[in-house]
Amino acid sequence: MFYVYFLESLKNSKIYVGSTSKTPTVRLKEHNLGKNTWTRDNGPFKLIYYETYVCEEDAKLREKFYKMGFGKLIKKVIIQTLKQTGFSAIG
Repeated sequence: MFYVYFLESLKNSKIYVGSTSKTPTVRLKEHNLGKNTWTRDNGPFKLIYYETYVCEEDAKLREKFYKMGFGKLIKKVIIQTLKQTGFSAIG
């Protein structure tokens, strides 16, 4: 399985979008350990949303979609809906 996930910074509320073949909770732990520069500077994070894909290419395309053009608007709608409902991926 492959995943696209949104992490929210507990430091500054910025949203990180990524894709992975690992489970989103494993990637969350890695990001919170500062495995890359952006997440090291903006962490810690909480997992707020993820999608599951069978095909790696589909997950990568979806990640790219959320980072560009109309996908940024869709990402904002998802985040607003999660916040309004009080729902998140891991409670």
